[in-house]
Amino acid sequence: MDFMTDRDVQKYMEDGYVVLDGLLTPRECDELRQRMAEIVDRMDVPGHCRTTFSTSHDEQLQTQGNADYFITSGDKIRFFFEKGVFDDKGEFIVPKQRSLNKVGHALHAYEPLYKQVTHSPKIQGMAKKLGLMSPVILQSMFIFKQPGFGGEVTPHQDATFLYTEPLGRVMGLWVALEDATVNNGCLWFIPGSHTSGISRRMVRTPKGTFPLTDFRGREQAYADERFVAAPVKKGGVVLIHGEVVHRSAVNTSEDSRHVYTFHLMEAQDTRWSPDNWLQPTEELPFPPLYTK
Repeated sequence: MDFMTDRDVQKYMEDGYVVLDGLLTPRECDELRQRMAEIVDRMDVPGHCRTTFSTSHDEQLQTQGNADYFITSGDKIRFFFEKGVFDDKGEFIVPKQRSLNKVGHALHAYEPLYKQVTHSPKIQGMAKKLGLMSPVILQSMFIFKQPGFGGEVTPHQDATFLYTEPLGRVMGLWVALEDATVNNGCLWFIPGSHTSGISRRMVRTPKGTFPLTDFRGREQAYADERFVAAPVKKGGVVLIHGEVVHRSAVNTSEDSRHVYTFHLMEAQDTRWSPDNWLQPTEELPFPPLYTK
């Protein structure tokens, strides 16, 4: 039996997203979380995170360090922290495992367990069912959504950050490694909002200028009542069209909401924008999803 039914495909096409249960077993979820705990345990905290502020110049240097660290993370495994987890001497004021917002953006390339999940038969089957001819993997992230303060993600469209010509070639896969509920910060969508293009783009600025990225256009205002919650059971996956508007709230619960998420692009007859923050490198061209 196909993991994804014709009805699921129809829902994805109509709404711009669909929730599918049972992509991973609970044990597979726990293995991915355990591996991430090991990675975090061994991480070297990047120097710019530990910058001590004494002048506005220090703050500027840290901002530049952060930006540079982010924009060069497409082919690496790097660490992005929640606000306020370091004191003014650059020491942790929360437990290390609770300090992170996300780890990205090349888990799919360098971490065997994550690579295996990304290329799994079920994922390849879904991509084929959706008619993808030459899907490639753009990026991957582990998102922690820490209990009590895992940050809000404001309404956005993924194609703002991952722009293609034509549009409609990017899809996110958002795998719940723990139950994602209304209380711990599950995703919310505006069904059908994927059909009218995008209003904002994040672009690289010309070489030698700062900031390294900037926004063109602006995010529209969306009425709260248009959003529909999309809770997911542990092991389930949400398929997210590149232009569907979605958000998630702060995690005010006592439970984390760990997620493994990655983006695919249909490479056939598609132009990846050279203005996107994320660019393929010699070390890591965007790898094909379908393994021979």
